[in-house]
Amino acid sequence: MAQVKMIINNRNFEIACDDGEENHVQQLGRYVDEKVTELATRIGQVGDTRLLLMAALLIADELSEAYSKLEDIDSDAKQTENNGNGDAAENIAMLAQRIDGIAASLEHD
Repeated sequence: MAQVKMIINNRNFEIACDDGEENHVQQLGRYVDEKVTELATRIGQVGDTRLLLMAALLIADELSEAYSKLEDIDSDAKQTENNGNGDAAENIAMLAQRIDGIAASLEHD
């Protein structure tokens, strides 16, 4: 198990993570620190716990918006896929009718 050192709101933290995940965890720590720093700049130092909670809520809101956008994209993709499949089925049905018509005309000749 690896240990990652990070600084959040000018405080040192050491976090355990799986081996090989150190860089990723450090990136996440930097992102959290950015959010906490933004909040501290806007509202002041209201305590580590409150700043971390507010940062967590902001990040959760960003994640919620991202999930919502993914759902919209997935819904649009499914709708496009369904329309595409409907068009393909319609085209196949029209081709089958044309083939039947050609076959019928050949039988009469």
